[in-house]
Amino acid sequence: MAAGHLPENLLPVAIAGGGIGGLTAAIALARHGIASHVHERRESFSEDGAGIQIGPNGTRILRDLGVADALLPNISAPESIVVHDGQTGRTITELPLGSWIAERHGAPYWTVQRSHLHAALLKTARGVPLITLTTGSAITAFETSADRVAAIDAGGSRHSALALIAADGLWSALRPAIASPGAPRPVGKSAYRTLISSDNLPAGVKTNSVHVWLSPGSHAVHYPVSAGREIAVVVIVNDAQSVQNWSTPAPRGTLLNLTRDFAHELKTLIASAEAWRMWSLHTLPPVARWSNGRTTLLGDAAHPILPFLAQGGVLALEDSVVLARLMSAYPTNIPQALRLYQSARMIRTARVAASSTSNGRAYQLGGATAAARNGLLKSIPGAIVMRRYDWLYGWRDAS
Repeated sequence: MAAGHLPENLLPVAIAGGGIGGLTAAIALARHGIASHVHERRESFSEDGAGIQIGPNGTRILRDLGVADALLPNISAPESIVVHDGQTGRTITELPLGSWIAERHGAPYWTVQRSHLHAALLKTARGVPLITLTTGSAITAFETSADRVAAIDAGGSRHSALALIAADGLWSALRPAIASPGAPRPVGKSAYRTLISSDNLPAGVKTNSVHVWLSPGSHAVHYPVSAGREIAVVVIVNDAQSVQNWSTPAPRGTLLNLTRDFAHELKTLIASAEAWRMWSLHTLPPVARWSNGRTTLLGDAAHPILPFLAQGGVLALEDSVVLARLMSAYPTNIPQALRLYQSARMIRTARVAASSTSNGRAYQLGGATAAARNGLLKSIPGAIVMRRYDWLYGWRDAS
């Protein structure tokens, strides 16, 4: 059903969470003429984190939703992915991005600060009359009836809605009531992140590339953000601790000790940053369902994935446009729309999660297996390696 044929008395959709996924869902729904009310538990809209890589499957969505123009002043468009031996610093291979990937998939590959992406989404959402934004409003429960759902906030206020979308992240308060009581499980690794000035990039390291440094039991990734003015750095190491906060202050000395075997160039880069944050990596046991009546999960609340394929945030963008399209097609049968959304996304997200986990294992090999990995990468042209990810970057919604 086209947006022009939506019932005039349609209730707004309640969205729990005003992060990247929640705001994108609101914008996507508005494109189909569906109103929404975004409830953000914090007192102000903000986004933690350093950088985010957005492949063509994500930049295409941002362009189609009218968000790209607000983001353009702060994007970087790296020319390649340079893969290094993390201990010697030698280049193993270089994979094409830039014009190559843009021509192949009809959209560019961008790297940006997460805060800049969130700000662009927020600016776009604030300009759409169909979207209501409320801070200091944590949706903690819900009650459903035949034709609506009541989203209940921490203060006990009830918000009547057409549907409830839980976009409240890995530690979702609503997931147990919608899907299953399974809790996130630590994987024994932590990610340390920071932003540094691009002036601190060591000599000889390409400025407009994504760099991946592979080392036994750990690896590092860095890439330009803020239109090349800054570099986002992420270092992933073995770590037994488990913390829920994904922005925990991290002592610089601890990270320097954990990375003492890295190549000189990478250690120099890491040492140039004073302020580091860390978070423990977690996975979620597969849930049997994402949708339950008029409620559903979106983004990390449904399918958190390990950050070894740079697709966590992009999958939330994909979820949003699929969900909005199906809710527009079935405005008088929301449970059916949400079941179809679940069916459309489960296989895709499971494949991305499995590929990401596999990447993480390959990144941190040691000894003879690492040597075999390096030899294989050297023997295959970079373009052929990247073509193996056509299934990932070439995704389009089946509209």
